Amino acid sequence: MAASSSSLAISPRKLRSDLYCYSYQSDANTPLVISVLASLIERTMARNERIAKNCKWALAKDFRSRVFNCHETPDMTIQSYLERIFRYTKAGPSVYVVAYVYIDRFCQANPGFRINARNVHRLLITTIMVASKYVEDMNYRNSYFARVGGLTTNELNHLELEFLFLMGFKLHVNVSVFESYCCHLEREVSIGGGYQIERALRCAEDIKSRQHEERRYSQIARII
Repeated sequence: MAASSSSLAISPRKLRSDLYCYSYQSDANTPLVISVLASLIERTMARNERIAKNCKWALAKDFRSRVFNCHETPDMTIQSYLERIFRYTKAGPSVYVVAYVYIDRFCQANPGFRINARNVHRLLITTIMVASKYVEDMNYRNSYFARVGGLTTNELNHLELEFLFLMGFKLHVNVSVFESYCCHLEREVSIGGGYQIERALRCAEDIKSRQHEERRYSQIARII
């Protein structure tokens, strides 16, 4: 991870600095918006799980939106998945804000859709790729995004097409909309969101530490 939870300053000012003054360097730190977005989505998923347990009718009924469901739940946290996308695509912070706008619009346009552990990874790689095409002047091909996201090119092409139709091709994000979503992310940081973000960072670090230990022990076992 680019920065640990102990050294990362969670503040609206730093988030805004990342969003508007980000330095596109090969060794640039992971932008703070990724941690904020991961925290938001994790809380949304937790809320959806509680609703699904209490209300069976709240389960997703939109068959078209089920295209984002995986056969097996990926063994990767949202934080780690977003960091992987950033590491290999170097998509700027504004791309993640626009992707957040798209996710919100998608959920509003498809009220039967619920973000959960089975669909969140596919939804993220699709929205980030589409947002990158909208925001950035130069982009990687779909085949590259597919490899980064752990999909085949045909799968991602299909997801992109379904997403566009389910969204009604409403991709334009004007300055005022962008600014309003930035302000929402800042409020998430300032009003109690910082603790959630730091906890998400610590959780991701713990998982990485355990995976490293498991690999080390397996290597020792092979030697013995």
